[in-house]
Amino acid sequence: MKNLLKYIESRFSMTKEDITLLEKYTTTEDISAQTKLLEAGQIERYVYFLSSGIIKGYQNVDGKFVIQHLVAEHDFFTSLESFMSESPSADYYEAITDCKLIKISKPDFELLQESTTFWNDVVKTVTNEHLNCKLERVTDFQTLTAKERYVKFLSQHPKLALHVSIDNIASFLGIEPQSLSRIRKQIAF
Repeated sequence: MKNLLKYIESRFSMTKEDITLLEKYTTTEDISAQTKLLEAGQIERYVYFLSSGIIKGYQNVDGKFVIQHLVAEHDFFTSLESFMSESPSADYYEAITDCKLIKISKPDFELLQESTTFWNDVVKTVTNEHLNCKLERVTDFQTLTAKERYVKFLSQHPKLALHVSIDNIASFLGIEPQSLSRIRKQIAF
């Protein structure tokens, strides 16, 4: 909970009552590596804050798993469309490493929105940041070479580069694993 409070308080004003409500409406959970949090066809029931560890989000596209999200600690994640509309998700979410999560259920999420002003600001800001990241990722796919995408990934996410498999990084970057291996050898020299 300390990491979530630090994350929010560094960006938004919170009263003691806000902190009490946040503590009341969140639960913590420790999960092991390879634990699936969500499978396609299920309805997403939570918004998560990743206190520690690494999570991947992916979809099955024509029988091939395509990594769309690599979530590092101190960030929020969910299958947003499924969570908001309470419809079956197309996403899978799985722990890559052991993780500590803080989760907020849909009813508690709505209570926070109704009971506080800070939570709406958090939701709006985090949603906009994630949307901007998606737009930047689309632009990168259109304008950068595979090598440039990997170099950018290394500079922006060095911890992920150390702890995520080459297959997962390659999928996330839209590169075949063999091509990424060649790119990594070029960069090493």
